[in-house]
Order: sequence, then structure tokens, then C-alpha cells
Amino acid sequence: MTTIDKSRAPLIVGIGGTTRAGSSTELALLMALKCAEEEGARTRIFNGSFLATLPHYVPDTVERSPGQREIIEAIRGAHGLIVATPGYHGGVSALVKNALDLLEDLHDAELNYLDERAVGCIVTAAGWQSVGTTLSALRSIVHALRGWPTPCGAGVNTTERPFDASGTCTNESVATQLRTVGKQVARFAMRVR
Repeated sequence: MTTIDKSRAPLIVGIGGTTRAGSSTELALLMALKCAEEEGARTRIFNGSFLATLPHYVPDTVERSPGQREIIEAIRGAHGLIVATPGYHGGVSALVKNALDLLEDLHDAELNYLDERAVGCIVTAAGWQSVGTTLSALRSIVHALRGWPTPCGAGVNTTERPFDASGTCTNESVATQLRTVGKQVARFAMRVR
């Protein structure tokens, strides 16, 4: 049996969720991160509760809060990301967008922004139209940050109630999408690393 040296395993950072505990977005992100771990990656999550503590991104300011510095440094050291957002009126949530705007601080890093990193995109929304427009917007943001969106992006229509009261995904199609996103990010990170 092969033992995985976790200290050398790629780091996948998860960003997303809402301020509501147990939100569908956070459950989806956790499931994808779990699959990345099963592929041998280390993971770290910045959930909606954490994102809600971040001050608004101000480009003209060099001062960053401890939370802002924490997420920037985690992403600087990450080999891949998984971003999960609810679709609000056809777009990315303000919590997630604010966190992604902080990546401007990586413009002069050795790997600019999200360069050479796979980014899994997950969207949850109450209807397919918002799922589709938000997923397209999120993938465009990742491209603008020089990241490589994984071929599979997960779209979760929350009107179909894909998670039960315990947080378990009961919709096999949704579960397959989330597992695929986690696996693709982890496998890509391992190949590039």
C-alpha cells in the first residue's frame, strides 16, 4: 500500500458559501473539496462566514486586514482553487466577488493572479437560467485572473433540493458534477506540480 506524504501534497483552496450555515453552496464546496482530498490533495476552506468578515476591497489601499492577508497568502501558496458561489440575479455573490477582487494583490507574484492553477467553478441558484449565467460569469472571472477553469463546472439548481436535511447530496447527477470538479482540480494540480 502506498502512503501519501501530505506535506508534499498539492494545496487546494476552497472559497465560497453564503452567510447561512449549511447553505447549498457551502455543502457543494465541501463535497468537491472532499473529493480533492480523496485524490491526495490537502484542502483549506474560506467559507461564507469567513468571507463576510472581509472588508470591502479597496484597490488604492495597501493596508489589508488579517483576514484579507490570510486568504491572499493561502491562495498565493495554493496549487488549485475551487470557487463556489450562489447565483444572485444572474451573477456571482458579493461575498465571493470581494474575495476574488483581493487577488489583485497577486499581480506581481511569481505566479500572477491564478496563473498555472486549475480552478473548479461551482454555482448554486434557484433556477437554471441563473445557474447558467452565473457559471459563465464565474468562468470569465477565472480567465481574467489567468486561471484555468476545469472542463467541468458544476451547476446546482437548488429548486430540485439536491441536499437532504443532514447535508448529504441525494441527487446523483449533482454528486457526479461535484466529484468531477474536485477530481479535476486535484489531478491537474498534481500534474503541474
